[in-house]
Amino acid sequence: MTDPVPSRAEIVVDLAAIRHNVRILKDLVTVDAPVQLMVVVKADGYGHGMVEAAEAARDAGADWLGVATIDEALALRAAGDRGPLLSWLSAPGDDFAAAVAAGVEVTAYSVDELQAIGAVGPARVQIKVDTGLSRGGAARADWHDLFATASDLERAGRITVTGIWSHFACSDQPAHPANDQQEAAFREALALAASAGLDPDVTHLANSAATILRPSSHFDLVRCGIAVYGLDPAPGVTPRLGLRPAMTVRARLVLSKPLAAGDGVSYGHTWVADHDTSVGVVPAGYGEGILRTAGNTASVWVEDSLRPIRGRMCMDQFVIDLHGELPPAGTEVVLFGPGDRGEPTAQDWAEAAGTINYEVVTRIGGRLSRRHVDSENGDNEERTR
Repeated sequence: MTDPVPSRAEIVVDLAAIRHNVRILKDLVTVDAPVQLMVVVKADGYGHGMVEAAEAARDAGADWLGVATIDEALALRAAGDRGPLLSWLSAPGDDFAAAVAAGVEVTAYSVDELQAIGAVGPARVQIKVDTGLSRGGAARADWHDLFATASDLERAGRITVTGIWSHFACSDQPAHPANDQQEAAFREALALAASAGLDPDVTHLANSAATILRPSSHFDLVRCGIAVYGLDPAPGVTPRLGLRPAMTVRARLVLSKPLAAGDGVSYGHTWVADHDTSVGVVPAGYGEGILRTAGNTASVWVEDSLRPIRGRMCMDQFVIDLHGELPPAGTEVVLFGPGDRGEPTAQDWAEAAGTINYEVVTRIGGRLSRRHVDSENGDNEERTR
């Protein structure tokens, strides 16, 4: 089947890669114990399409889905998902009643949140404790009151506490002392919860990096986000597991032209040619979520060769060095992909721009279309959004 040509630029997501990665991660955590796998599809599936990524994950055996907001959870329910689903970031005024009615498990950080959820119950609730990230979750000083309140509400039939969990701060650095400290604190929280009479179905601490690098933190369930999409949660540390990046971003040249030595490129002339060359214009920019800091640092793939970005990234376009060649308008440009052909990866862009691969894939979008394909079934035209 001929690969369709994007009118300007597009994101292509291979659902087969997501299924492949889920199977690898599920096999990894079930070797020695029946650990469940939660696939995190928040932030529109890390830029890959929340509903499509969720369907692929379920097909590959994901036990749970995880999202940040109740709105995300309700969107999954509206799309037909009926499996175990957890949301964990609520704000005053959020519609707990709608979440409870849709069978979404919600997370409480505080006594006030527990009481607000219990008021619309009976609800399935998970409790998040802060073990050292100092972000969301109940502070250690509040654990006793939080667990006591949860126990009271459970006895009253207003809630069922189905889970207790926390989140690592430094799991991508296996030797960091915070990892041992957080795991120890989490075990203390579980003991305190048990003493309050709570008996949750699942306890969980591990994110993608800890899933791969810290088996002691697996508990009943692991939460995998970035690894599901084939990207390394701890570059330079993670062993090779065969994960496959699911996202390719590509465009078509709109113009190529000669450039003389001494000519400057893009705003501010931050790059000036020191020899005669040629440049091409790619019709995407920071309006599509492409990192502005990638100007003069990242490269793209054109006609089996790396071509560096020259000058500042613009809102709608950027310029690449074509090394004297003048390929016609419409020539394919791959910004990043799996790396099979030598094209840059999301990790390459992250390193070039001084960020992390999470940001590269999650922020991409804007005016780009997104097309889902399935390489396992020879399908490269599944649907476009």
